[in-house]
Amino acid sequence: MSEGMNGIKRTHRCAELSAVNAGETVTLCGWVQRRRDLGGLMFLTLRDRSGVVQCVFNSETDPELADKASALRSEYTVAVIGDVALRGEKDRNPDMATGDIEVIAKELRVFSKADTTPFEIVENSSVNDVLRLKYRYLDLRRPDMQRIIAMRHRITQVTRRFFDGEGFYEIETPMLTKSTPEGARDYLVPSRVFPGKFFALPQSPQQYKQLLMLAGFDRYFQITRCMRDEDLRADRQPEFTQIDLEMSFVDRDDVLETVEKYMHTLFKEVLDVEIPLPIPRMSWDEAMSRYGSDKPDLRFGYEICDLSDAVRGCGFKVFDGALEQGGSVRGINIENGAKLSRKEIDALGEYVKTYRAKGLAWAKLSPEGHTSSFAKFVSEDCLKDVYSKLGAKDGDLVLIIADADNRTVLDALGALRCECARKMGTIEDGFRFLWVVDFPLFEYSAEEDRYVAMHHPFTAPNDEDVDLIETDPGKAHAKAYDMVLNGYELGGGSIRIHSSELQERMFRALGLSDETIQTRFGHLVEAFKYGAPPHGGLAFGLDRIVMLMAGRDNLRDVIAFPKVQNSSELMMASPDTVDQKQLSELHIACIEENE
Repeated sequence: MSEGMNGIKRTHRCAELSAVNAGETVTLCGWVQRRRDLGGLMFLTLRDRSGVVQCVFNSETDPELADKASALRSEYTVAVIGDVALRGEKDRNPDMATGDIEVIAKELRVFSKADTTPFEIVENSSVNDVLRLKYRYLDLRRPDMQRIIAMRHRITQVTRRFFDGEGFYEIETPMLTKSTPEGARDYLVPSRVFPGKFFALPQSPQQYKQLLMLAGFDRYFQITRCMRDEDLRADRQPEFTQIDLEMSFVDRDDVLETVEKYMHTLFKEVLDVEIPLPIPRMSWDEAMSRYGSDKPDLRFGYEICDLSDAVRGCGFKVFDGALEQGGSVRGINIENGAKLSRKEIDALGEYVKTYRAKGLAWAKLSPEGHTSSFAKFVSEDCLKDVYSKLGAKDGDLVLIIADADNRTVLDALGALRCECARKMGTIEDGFRFLWVVDFPLFEYSAEEDRYVAMHHPFTAPNDEDVDLIETDPGKAHAKAYDMVLNGYELGGGSIRIHSSELQERMFRALGLSDETIQTRFGHLVEAFKYGAPPHGGLAFGLDRIVMLMAGRDNLRDVIAFPKVQNSSELMMASPDTVDQKQLSELHIACIEENE
């Protein structure tokens, strides 16, 4: 029969005990990690969120208690009352934080029994993700998972203290809001009171935080949940947590300097890592040109080199054709990459095709001679120019992509340099921060056949580019910035438009009619008429910060109850059907799709 606390009180967590507690009587509560029976002595490893401690039951001094302990199995939930004793010199366990002591049990209470678990509750389990997520409450018992969730807690506490110290108010914004589709798809919530109308779950508090600046609060932050109905990746979830902030009467440097100070404080207090300040800055154009990405990983080289001039008119149809159509020929040099096999190089060729590249030209340089997929089509002088521009030498591997679309070339090479770094094992340890600034204001959407905002329609253009909004939107750059760490975007933001006239020009450049502007954004345009301060801000992805600080490569490892690839949650089996009565109250009818 299960027992309750019945007057006992826990005095310590398991791993809080040390040699200084020797001689004390303690009460511990937790889960049975394992039990070892050595005849007269029984050893129980007890685990809670702090760690483990060894408890000893002696069948000679207390046979009844030892007999009760012999019935224990892994994951039983128990309390042990006993005396802390120092272990003998030869019995100490240097691999345990509590390895110098043990608890000599005097009383045992069994709170609940446990069936055999679907997988062992151990550090760094290799169990497949589906099973882990179906039994997430068991997966979260594992010490490595508990350390990550504890780190997440620590990060949020440091965050709140920092921004409070910098004069920010923490203000909550609504979770039921209005759909203003300019970006990812909204999650919609039907209204029972207003038939046929819907709330939207927030993709971000963007408009609310700008309105808070108009309200005069000056400095705002919030740790808030956001939702986007989009396809998932390892570093993306449909619901996620943002560290959101906004500041009034600032320019770009004010925002960046405040955020750098926050990041320095966070890494110092949580990891005891010193982040060098100021964080370097790079324009979006330069980042794309050198690394093929607006979130470049700076922990390795393999920079992209434009080879267009070196191969122009070389006679190789692939290169010449790309250049004649206004494209480019670019490459990277993989130092010591000549050791890769032909099979591995062919695999890289297939890899770049997933980024719309049509193929991969390559050359292996070695003292015995060079082998290449394109050398027979070009002159010796052309080859020398290519190798010279790339700085290639014997032992290196040259990889080249040509395409009529420059963005395809850059995207493919940007992904390829990262793949090669993983394959070559050249990614350095540590944290490499970067600010990417001066993003394009617009990007052209072939699907919609119009320009769309690269960030969002409230981003201010650079002062010198204001007149390009109508005349040449593709060349306009924005007062936008992203903080990048090790190839991931940690957060992004911008200085906002605070002029109602400029905001309306921006909406029209995006092809929005007066009626659409009024319907979707009338509240914001109206608010700007009553005195709007210059303002700007940024939003960090908390989940991504935790993932990188914890040294993981998947967001699911740092979220207590995450979703899987198709946005479902395996433990509760959601989403699920609901009663017809609920649908009727919401004036909703479901249409069955034919197989």
